[in-house]
Amino acid sequence: MPSVHEQQTMYENMVTARYYEERLQEEYLEGKQPAFDISAGPIPGELHLAAGHEASGAGVCIHLRDDDTVTAPHRPHHIAIAKGVDLKRMTAEIFGRRTGLGKGKGGHMHLFDPDVNFACSGIIAQGCPPAVGAALAAKKRNTDSVAVAFLGEGAIDQGAFLESLNFASVQNLPVVFVIEDNDWAISMPKDRITDVQDGSKRAAGYDMHGIRVDHDDALDVYEAAEEAIGRARDGNGPTLVEVQVHRRMGHFMGDAQGYRPEVDIERHQARDSIERLAADLRAHDVSDEDLDALRSDAEEHVEAAIEWAKDQPEPDPEEAYDDVFTNPPDGATDRERAGDVRADGGDD
Repeated sequence: MPSVHEQQTMYENMVTARYYEERLQEEYLEGKQPAFDISAGPIPGELHLAAGHEASGAGVCIHLRDDDTVTAPHRPHHIAIAKGVDLKRMTAEIFGRRTGLGKGKGGHMHLFDPDVNFACSGIIAQGCPPAVGAALAAKKRNTDSVAVAFLGEGAIDQGAFLESLNFASVQNLPVVFVIEDNDWAISMPKDRITDVQDGSKRAAGYDMHGIRVDHDDALDVYEAAEEAIGRARDGNGPTLVEVQVHRRMGHFMGDAQGYRPEVDIERHQARDSIERLAADLRAHDVSDEDLDALRSDAEEHVEAAIEWAKDQPEPDPEEAYDDVFTNPPDGATDRERAGDVRADGGDD
């Protein structure tokens, strides 16, 4: 059972993540309505928000250190916040600003913060191999660092995931795979994409420990993650955890969700892991005033990050080819190495 302090930390991470997604939704939709234009507004392109997923990120990452590695999928913000990613620089990246984590070039699906060993990918299940690699490195270095790979239930049939399970098991690696099951793989209900309704059962095929958390309750996630991460740190190999979460928004911003029955949307809206954790804290004599203060601090933190990001400069178009290649030979620029122009100034 987590201490009251740990529960308060999880609550703060969860309310920060929820408010962050709600504010990003507002910022994203600016200039995109009434006729939705994905290229318009301060945040162009796709945006996948994780409102309803907060318990999994908070309940897992509370056990992690900065030297532990986390890889996240295309819906990454709640996990990044719980892992301690710099909120201002992450927000600047989402707004495409020069001071962002990736200098404004990666966007919200390609966040990378080496200070806390966090990265994410827009490709389904592609965070699994890097997490396994980090776990292998930790084992070879004889450290007790662990790696955690988050993915959605729609990714559990991907080769990258299944091969990662196999390699992690064969090598007895300190890695935890966390499936966030929100019942929907984009527009497909779970029972139409796989016959395995409990993703944690995939662990049995790889002689791996598996755990299913049936409700998106932060305390239940905490206990499952404590077991899984503890096993990894103690040299007892990988664990596959599946957490039931819920999706309070569309698959991406602009998704009208016409495929989704209204009763399903209402059912998911009625489930709220944040309110459940607040009730648990009240049971431990944490006052409503204290909870309000945590929420207020979280909202101020988010607002400060958004305002800071919007004030940051946009990237210079001349920097588009910077950082594409490393160590260019003979002083050649990245642009020259990319083949756009020859180093001698001639045309291709």
